[in-house]
Amino acid sequence: MAPSTPLLTVRGSEGLYMVNGPPHFTESTVFPRESGKNCKVYTFSKDGTLFAWGNGDKVNTISITNKGLLHSFDLPKAVCLEFSPKNTVLATWQPYTTSKDGTAGLPNLQLYDVKNGTCLKSFIQKKMQNWCPSWSEDEIICARNVNNEVHFFENNNFDTIANKLHLQKINDFVLSPGPQPYKVAVYVPGSKGAPSFVRLYQYPNFAGPHAALANKSFFKADKVTMLWNKKATAVLVIASTDVDKTGASYYGEQTLHYIATNGESAVVQLPKSGPIYDVAWNSSSTEFCAVYGFMPAKATVFNLKCDPVFDFGTGPRNAAYFSPHGHILVLAGFGNLRGQMEVWDVKNYKLISKPVASDSTYFAWCPDGEHILTATCAPRLRVNNGYKVWHYTGSVLHKHDVPSNAELWQVSWQPFLDGIFPAKRITYQAVPSEVPNDEPKVATAYRPPALRNKPITNSKLHEEEPPQNMKPHTGNEKPLSKTALKNQRKHEAKKAAKQEAKNDQSPDVAPTPTPQSTSWNTVSQATSGDPEVDKKIRNLKKKLKAIEQLKEQAAAGKQLEKNQLEKIQKEKALLQELEDLELGI
Repeated sequence: MAPSTPLLTVRGSEGLYMVNGPPHFTESTVFPRESGKNCKVYTFSKDGTLFAWGNGDKVNTISITNKGLLHSFDLPKAVCLEFSPKNTVLATWQPYTTSKDGTAGLPNLQLYDVKNGTCLKSFIQKKMQNWCPSWSEDEIICARNVNNEVHFFENNNFDTIANKLHLQKINDFVLSPGPQPYKVAVYVPGSKGAPSFVRLYQYPNFAGPHAALANKSFFKADKVTMLWNKKATAVLVIASTDVDKTGASYYGEQTLHYIATNGESAVVQLPKSGPIYDVAWNSSSTEFCAVYGFMPAKATVFNLKCDPVFDFGTGPRNAAYFSPHGHILVLAGFGNLRGQMEVWDVKNYKLISKPVASDSTYFAWCPDGEHILTATCAPRLRVNNGYKVWHYTGSVLHKHDVPSNAELWQVSWQPFLDGIFPAKRITYQAVPSEVPNDEPKVATAYRPPALRNKPITNSKLHEEEPPQNMKPHTGNEKPLSKTALKNQRKHEAKKAAKQEAKNDQSPDVAPTPTPQSTSWNTVSQATSGDPEVDKKIRNLKKKLKAIEQLKEQAAAGKQLEKNQLEKIQKEKALLQELEDLELGI
């Protein structure tokens, strides 16, 4: 039985070692520290009971529960390790090399039997990308992409190819999680004017043009990322191009597609244009979160109909992480952003905390669903390396800083199977911690000497959008369209601003008409869907603009004609008419 608290594994220039998880954070005796800088790779089994690492000389495997060495393999150049889901096979990969005379190199992908240490099969796998074979969770089938076709093996018998999925130039595939029936998503890039496509198949039904469960084709795709949900009922496909031909983005162009195993497919409509930074499924498999749009980015939760459920507004973020139980969502801005995190209660859509993990390059949820790991690792950043363990309420429970002459390369949690840790009730009160959170304070904006003694004006580069619930209205009420919702929010904000202005004014001071006279100018061009109403609104705005110009001329000392003065007197009536029309939209 694995320990009740997940271990932390740390790899860096100081060596490879393990740390006990919360609340102790002491160095673990399960794995004796291996000093030196030669450790290139380590991995846990899916249930966290086995551990394998390469020290530049051998690849060793140990049992975490029994603390004993199981096997040692003579693989000095191994840089990738992976256990099969039921701990039957250990897959290892070394860089492929050819001899000087140009003859083919030796097989560099080895599959070892974990029980007795024998080599089951060796393959030649030239590319590091997608090097590892994909197993179903029960290990009944295993698949590899070989020369643009997918080879399937059954019951870990790698000497016989049980099935093949052959399409023209299969670039990538992803096996579905979960039990039978097994499904596979395959991606074929477009060529010679033909579109790219992703198809879903059910193993082993690959024959015939109608064998596919679902098919989605699209043009703008140089590469794709395919994400199955946990129940294997749908796939999200992020299709991206290397170059955005419109010139709007340096990072190419992305689109998000939804494909279900029942044959349904759709393009997920994202309200804000710009890159798609991250997409994550909730473990419930009924909703997903997308982070997208030019900075400040939007984040939205969608249901299986690709309708928005909740919009988190805009903010400095580029990643989304659901907790293992799916009840908490972290939106974060890492990499070239400051490391601000927003921790949300997904059930009630309430903000829990807003911690800041500056310079973080890595984020991971603890399998217990309560703790978070953030780290600053080399070579992404070679200064201020270290890691922190947080409680989701924003408290730092443990902090480890690497000495300035050392580097941290990798840190991760010991994995556990689903169901080991029960979901706990969400708390909003920050848990007590003895570790001070020494995040640097945000520097205030520079103010030139001439403005330093004057009141600060709230000017912003971007208009921030607040979070909002996007669920459709219950009962007989029709759900509002996107345009109607946008207009409704504007009118509510306008009313609130007017009310606030009235409250701020003292009783003996008469309200100035200036905000009212210019309020028509602050409303953006809204459309009602009725051409006649839109035409009236445009005409009213033209008249109000002309009145504003006349008032400016009068203020400058110009003598106005009688008809011009009459126009100014009509301003109040025009404003009222405009407001009535807009509120009716």
